Amino acid sequence: QVLKFTRDGIFLLLIGRPGKSEGSNSTRKLGRPAHMDTDLALGEVYVADGYGNRRVAVFDARTGAYKRHWGAYGGIPNDDKLPPYDPAASGSESFHNPVHCVRLSRDGLVYVCDRRNNRVQVFQKDGMFVREFFVERQTRIGQTVAEIAFSPDAGQRFMYVADGPNGEVQVINRADGKPVASFGRTGPMAGQFRSLHNIASDSKGNIYTAEVGWGRRVQKFVPLRD
Repeated sequence: QVLKFTRDGIFLLLIGRPGKSEGSNSTRKLGRPAHMDTDLALGEVYVADGYGNRRVAVFDARTGAYKRHWGAYGGIPNDDKLPPYDPAASGSESFHNPVHCVRLSRDGLVYVCDRRNNRVQVFQKDGMFVREFFVERQTRIGQTVAEIAFSPDAGQRFMYVADGPNGEVQVINRADGKPVASFGRTGPMAGQFRSLHNIASDSKGNIYTAEVGWGRRVQKFVPLRD
């Protein structure tokens, strides 16, 4: 379920229902949602749905009413059993569990973290597929795209990708998906990562990371200035 509160904790809205998921094409229930983002101008909330289902679902942010959903490449999602990730294969026609994040860019695109498939897929707000980027595709365990954040410049030129298996933050050119830089390595020390799971950025270009498992911490990185 997705719950909405005021900033002082007053409950406002419930999206979804308790109990067993009805699958990736349900208009009533979610399947262990992982993440969400809000389009304030249109009053819509986008849900990465998620750890159980294989879709992005969109709801009215005020009433919680279902509006639309889609799967990989903008198609109708299914819940068939999927093979293990194969870096040599062409892109999977299905999101793999989990669909771990959804982010809206300033230019009106929807970015979806297909974590187990090592990729980001990009859509228009109506679900029309635009393009996809693979991140460290040869990582056979998958899960290199745990979450993304954008750089603070007006055009959001770069994406920051939380790459858990490789213990790095990947910096990607948002226009073409090409890698620009990376920082971090696997380990327990400051500046290293163990089970990197979430990432965020602020208006000053600072980057914040969260680690689960043995990491259990938040780290802050500041941009280098010339």
